[in-house]
Amino acid sequence: MLCPKLDSGTDKYIEKLTTIFRERNIKSVTIVRMEVPCCGGVEMIIQKALEQAQKFMMVKMNVISIKGEII
Repeated sequence: MLCPKLDSGTDKYIEKLTTIFRERNIKSVTIVRMEVPCCGGVEMIIQKALEQAQKFMMVKMNVISIKGEII
């Protein structure tokens, strides 16, 4: 769980995820994020980590409304 807007040092998230993607046999990633614009950074963090790990996999996105419903 992370917050691209409020957490400092999102580069550390990218580094940690890059290591996980490189060293583990992960088949896909599912992102669950809120509908607010700042949460869009989560997808960017995952994409950068996948690029740095030189991995290509399916990334599924689930967006939750501010009312708690899946959009």
